[in-house]
Amino acid sequence: MRIDKDLVAASATPLVLGILAGGELHGYAIIKRVNEISGGNMEWSDGMLYPLLHRLERLDLLRAAWARSEAGRRRKHYFITETGRAALAERQGQWEVVADALRQIWNAAQHPVPATTRNA
Repeated sequence: MRIDKDLVAASATPLVLGILAGGELHGYAIIKRVNEISGGNMEWSDGMLYPLLHRLERLDLLRAAWARSEAGRRRKHYFITETGRAALAERQGQWEVVADALRQIWNAAQHPVPATTRNA
């Protein structure tokens, strides 16, 4: 299934903040995690992730620091800030409202009220 780019863009910030709430990661690991949690349905690229990470860094929602990987390679690791945790909590609430509204609409579409009872 291909996920529409508008939906990918809208969900990118809470996904990255949520992933980093679990611990610091480097960019490739974030991309890999998004792919894993979406069952392969969301395939992010470097060109999509790094501008987002830099924007979130400018907004003080995350920070970056250089660290060595297990293989000894230097990589920039990203971690969520307290401001980022607060933003994540706010986004979670927003997404819960949106998800609930969509669930209600889709449930109503599966069980439409007959026209004769609507006008009664």
